[in-house]
Amino acid sequence: MRVLIDTQCWLWMHLSPERFSTRTRRLVSRLDTDIVLSTVSVWEIAIKSALGKLRLPEPAEAWVPARMTLSIVTPLPVDVAHALRVGTLPPHHRDPFDRMLIAQSLVEGLPVLTSDPVFSRYGVKVIAA
Repeated sequence: MRVLIDTQCWLWMHLSPERFSTRTRRLVSRLDTDIVLSTVSVWEIAIKSALGKLRLPEPAEAWVPARMTLSIVTPLPVDVAHALRVGTLPPHHRDPFDRMLIAQSLVEGLPVLTSDPVFSRYGVKVIAA
């Protein structure tokens, strides 16, 4: 199963895994689960870390790539189709990072692992954290 993980959930996976339900902990630890991490999430982490809104155990430029390797995620770059899809989304959500994740989910046909109930209003398949 391929799953697009939102930024907050990817951070929980590494910093607070107890925040996940038992079912979700099992899902992310299964060898046949392909966890997809968007470049947008990396961008969001870098920005929030630089602004002091997110504290990480070490600088983001070292911590994020190391955790990506440890968790064996598949990176998902932003492409033209994703960027254009954002423009067609209804205004349920104002967060530009989340809007791009939603667009990527729709374009790629991937369910999203998230704790944000607003995602489901876009018609994406949501896996609750």
